[in-house]
Amino acid sequence: MRETRKDRERLVRQPMVSLLHDLARTDPVFEDHSVWRYGKTPWWWQNQSAVVRIAPNVEIGFRFNLEGLHMQGAWWYAGSDQISRFRAAVAAEASGSVLGDVVAELRAKGFEINGDVLKRAPRGYPADHPRTTLLRHRSLLAVRHLGCDERLRTPEVVDRVLATREELGPLLTWLTDHVAP
Repeated sequence: MRETRKDRERLVRQPMVSLLHDLARTDPVFEDHSVWRYGKTPWWWQNQSAVVRIAPNVEIGFRFNLEGLHMQGAWWYAGSDQISRFRAAVAAEASGSVLGDVVAELRAKGFEINGDVLKRAPRGYPADHPRTTLLRHRSLLAVRHLGCDERLRTPEVVDRVLATREELGPLLTWLTDHVAP
């Protein structure tokens, strides 16, 4: 186990730490980050995760595994007050239509949109609301797979992550402005 741990530290965790340090030197948004350690279940040995906090429950997440590097903009683990603010902002015509456009644009750019989603419209909202799909979310994630090729171990990965962060910017800004306290 100790031999595997040393290899994992060198081959998986250290590249994630190095990436985040390089990003923090380039963009101050990445300064408040944490790199998760391994756990006792196999998932923690097979994946290295890290987060950059943007606002309460709003973050940029990274996961590195055999499939490569995944990056996401996420709003999750929200309390009932944040979920209420999210739904009120989605239901409002001005702010809700902006989020609808942002999500549609991210989807068109190849992001996978997911999260914890109710089966039906939440109580108090009509089932035929134009943004029922968004109203059903209790968390919202936009995930992109950045690949698993050798470029992940070169300085080019910093540019790829920064470009993806730029694309996630409108979503993270909307969530920070309308949901985070």
